[in-house]
Amino acid sequence: MATSLDLNDDSPCSNPQQQQTETHENSSETALLGEPRGYLSGEARVERAWGHWSKLGRPKLIVAPMVDNSELPFRMLCRKYGAEAAYTPMLHSRIFSENEKYRREEFTTCKEDRPLFVQFCANDPDILLEAARRVEPYCDYVDINLGCPQRIARRGYYGAFLMDNLLLVKSLVEKLAINLNVPVSCKIRVFPKLEDTINYARMLEEAGCSLLAVHGRTRDEKDGKKIRADWKAIKAVKGALRIPVLANGNIRHMDDVKTCLEETGADGVLSAETLLENPALFAGFRTAEWVDDGEEGNKDGLLDQADLLVEYLKLCERHPVPWRMIRSHVHKMLGEWFRIHPQVREDLNAQSRLTFEFLYDMVNRLRELGVRIPLYLKEKDSHVQGAPEDGLAN
Repeated sequence: MATSLDLNDDSPCSNPQQQQTETHENSSETALLGEPRGYLSGEARVERAWGHWSKLGRPKLIVAPMVDNSELPFRMLCRKYGAEAAYTPMLHSRIFSENEKYRREEFTTCKEDRPLFVQFCANDPDILLEAARRVEPYCDYVDINLGCPQRIARRGYYGAFLMDNLLLVKSLVEKLAINLNVPVSCKIRVFPKLEDTINYARMLEEAGCSLLAVHGRTRDEKDGKKIRADWKAIKAVKGALRIPVLANGNIRHMDDVKTCLEETGADGVLSAETLLENPALFAGFRTAEWVDDGEEGNKDGLLDQADLLVEYLKLCERHPVPWRMIRSHVHKMLGEWFRIHPQVREDLNAQSRLTFEFLYDMVNRLRELGVRIPLYLKEKDSHVQGAPEDGLAN
């Protein structure tokens, strides 16, 4: 069936008690502390990069930046279940600089939301710096998106399409590295030729990048389910650089985390798509898709995606975000459940205005219909860092 669009999808879910959520509405809230860090070269730059990373505890399990999907409530849910750091969704630097409503609705954080990378797309160094200065008191890195491969990035001339203009990329990194108090990080995709990728990464390091996340697919390799990320390319980048390097791609469960770290030598891993379906991935939980038939050592983890969704909704009540984000997470977490009872999905799609009451009732309805698809734990992964809160909603 055709889905009706939310009339209120761009409006934040309302909640009178928002004291723990910080919104950033004007430059007076983001007065800089101290002098800019300034550009360092050689050994001093490398030492500072590692000193900062070590101060943060060298996090290895990280929520990747996802447009409209790595917002504060979702980040907090993932942190409860083992994530050690997280990126914000990609923010558009020009709109962020110009539009107070965009800043207020698209970037929220709280004191527990650390370590935090705030990611921007940009193609103008001055505009990027203006946006970055608004968030630097509230984050641990300002990140430049150099990896988005989507058509909107082509039209807007940002993300992976800046790979065709390395002088511009260099100027973006240098502008932030010289003028910010917090370090600059970058997230990239690889070139088809490994040599080009290595040269690209070295240029970013020389320009002042303090941490590099490498997605092991090219700009044209958009389908992550059909195309495996190239961990060998990530290993080569790690071997060529002296700053911390993170690996992105092929992380579906904790076995992948272990194998990726071993094969690439990376200092941490990012997960995106799998976390949307299973925010408890980093606590060792996995969906049935990643449990081999007859494999010993797997057990029902006494947690499922409906439990996680209820926890997410409660976090949204505390930390309001636009309804379009909530709707997206409902579909991602309950996709398999909706395939069993598509009429429940159709009722959800028919709602032009969502409410928490409707969503909690929807979960209860699925339960009453007898749906439960457990998340599984391997015995060796059973050191769970989180547990369901409060059962079902009232």
